Amino acid sequence: MKIVYLKSNNIENIFNQLQQDLGGSLVTRPQEYNLQLDNNYVRGEIRGISFKNNIAFMEFDLIFSEDTLIINNMPVSNPIHFMYCAQGKVAHSFGIKGEKRLLNQFQTGIFSCDPSKDTTLFFEGNENIKLSNIMVDTHKVTSGDEGSDLLQKQLLKTFMPKNNNETFAYTGSYNLQIAEKMQQLEAITQKGLVRNLLTKGIVHLILAMEIQQHKEDKKNAKNNFGSLSREEIEDIKEMANFIKNYPEIQYSLKYLSKKTGLSPAKLQEGFKLLFDRTVTDYIRNIRVETAEHLIKTTDLNISEIVYSVGLTSRSYFSKIFKEKYNCSPKYYQDHQNPIAATA
Repeated sequence: MKIVYLKSNNIENIFNQLQQDLGGSLVTRPQEYNLQLDNNYVRGEIRGISFKNNIAFMEFDLIFSEDTLIINNMPVSNPIHFMYCAQGKVAHSFGIKGEKRLLNQFQTGIFSCDPSKDTTLFFEGNENIKLSNIMVDTHKVTSGDEGSDLLQKQLLKTFMPKNNNETFAYTGSYNLQIAEKMQQLEAITQKGLVRNLLTKGIVHLILAMEIQQHKEDKKNAKNNFGSLSREEIEDIKEMANFIKNYPEIQYSLKYLSKKTGLSPAKLQEGFKLLFDRTVTDYIRNIRVETAEHLIKTTDLNISEIVYSVGLTSRSYFSKIFKEKYNCSPKYYQDHQNPIAATA
């Protein structure tokens, strides 16, 4: 088992240490770092970016050839870690011998501790692990930005250890929306200031979603909600992908329940958890988005598109399309191609 020690809050120092221990090629931009790795020990990449309000973001997309520990030891002050596992699974503990808490795919975790404790991540060998970590240093509330200072003070109050405890640990429910935001991060192709602003916006949105997930989980625990198992979440995710691929099918809760083996109540709970939509809202949204894509990429007329996505009423389609895109389908189609608009 290999152990990597990180002993700095500074993201530049962190990446220099990672390169020294893991090898690879390090590419840097202003406040942004990318470590490409392809050797006998580890393959993949580690990305990172720092922001002026004492927030840093790191993303690990790695396959280690053997079990590996990455230990964060910050002797002066430890940040709050907002983690999300988008692929595989990773375990967290405070210290090598501390209690392990497993983050499965699509699961969130929030961890903080006294500087005397280490934050330890366990990466299993020969498994593709994709993990994001937003680190908020609440011990340096000196940005001068009133909004950022207030945010850090609130995070300090909520997520730092209390009542003489040395640690704070929370592992949350499954959340597919954060995975989509991580995909948006990877899709950013702009450079310079635009890239920085887009990245900062998405990272702050992920942070907000993790905080909201914690809030909802506390509420659900109090009300005995959140009964879905990981396997049931996987079944619902698979069903959601099926709906994306075949929007033309006339779906019903009875049909979906029979296909997944889940009760209608669990289906509704799962779709609300993963997509913040009811089952019906999700299907309708998929149909509208599919139709919008067909308008842009095919020569089908509006009526043909309506039927191809499983709808029967053109007027109803026009209504829900306008609600989402603020224009009629015909107007949208005409303005995709200047030649068609004047024909």
